[in-house]
Amino acid sequence: MATASALHILVKTEKEALSILEQLKKGKDFATLAKRYSNCPSGKRGGDLGEFRRGQMVKAFDDVVFKKEVLKVHGPVKTRFGFHLIKTLYRSK
Repeated sequence: MATASALHILVKTEKEALSILEQLKKGKDFATLAKRYSNCPSGKRGGDLGEFRRGQMVKAFDDVVFKKEVLKVHGPVKTRFGFHLIKTLYRSK
């Protein structure tokens, strides 16, 4: 079973996600921004979701983590929870 580890920042609006993405592009630290802005409890850990298996997260989130480039920030990705910026740290096949 494929596993992965990812960081994410969860916010309510796409506008907010895009604003945070701009800060990331300027070199701001992902974990610092997650602590400041993320609505997810993982924000306290810098957005760290730990390791999880394919299928444990909602499909749109899973698709990014298991299909998109690793160590690159993707998003905003819309789910029923809000808008995510996602950075996959690693994944196994």
